[in-house]
Order: sequence, then structure tokens, then C-alpha cells
Amino acid sequence: MWKISRSLLEDNEEQEESLLGGDSGGLCSLSTTQRLYGFAACLVAGLACMILSMIVFAKPIKFAVLFTFGNLLAVGSTAFLLGPAQQMEIMFDPVRVFATAIYLGCVVIALICALLIHSKVLTLIAIIIEIGALIWYSLSYIPFARRMVSELMIRLCDTEL
Repeated sequence: MWKISRSLLEDNEEQEESLLGGDSGGLCSLSTTQRLYGFAACLVAGLACMILSMIVFAKPIKFAVLFTFGNLLAVGSTAFLLGPAQQMEIMFDPVRVFATAIYLGCVVIALICALLIHSKVLTLIAIIIEIGALIWYSLSYIPFARRMVSELMIRLCDTEL
């Protein structure tokens, strides 16, 4: 009994290593536990920045910088799990290259609207599009999720009675 459970644990550890990018090409020397802590810390910091940005919404510069920084931290947190090179490779995979480009473009547009144009309305529109692009990008990781959301939106927005 002990040998069976011990071998199952060893198999699970090997699977966990492969899922967390155990072979990162020597670029990352963090242990699995350190990677998980880094992921969690980066994700929590990103979410905290996004929530704090809502407090300073009246000031578009602070809002856009905090929200965008938090958003990038949350998306970048997965680099702790996969490694930065594999994260970039996955982001620019042909399946999600357009979603990534739209998301990164919206990040730049939101910062331009806040830092250069100083328009609250344009910043809000850019942030809403950025959130939509992030959701669409995130759906690319779930099998058939984009298709289901597209079909749902077509059914909800259909004007025929």
C-alpha cells in the first residue's frame, strides 16, 4: 500500500513539474513552491491595483496607470508558472495572436488617453475595450469557449422576434 501511494505521489510531482514548466531552459532557477508563491503574489498585487484604481477613477492619469499596471501584473503572473519565454510563445500563438495584439493595443491606447489626452471618457472607453480584449484573450485558453460566447452573443443580440 505504501509503495503504491508513494509512486502515485512521485508521478503527481513529475506532472506538477511538467505543468509548471520544470524545464525552462535553465532561465529560471525557482522551485515549484517559489513559482506558485510568485504567481499568487503577482496575481494578488495585480488585482489589488485594479481595485484601487476604481477609487481614483476621477483622476484619469492615476486610474489608467494603476488599472493598466494591475492588469499587466495579473496577466504576467502566469510567467512564474511557465517561464517568460514560454509565456510569450503562448501569447503569440496563432490561436491568440489577434487577441494579444488587441489587448496590448488597448493597453497602449488607454495610457495615451489618460497620460496625453487627459480625457476621462476616452480613458473609460479604452479601459472597457481593454477588459473585453482581456476576457477574449482569456477565453482562448478554454476549449470551445470563444465559440460558445460568440454563439451566445449572436443569440442575445439577434433583433429578429
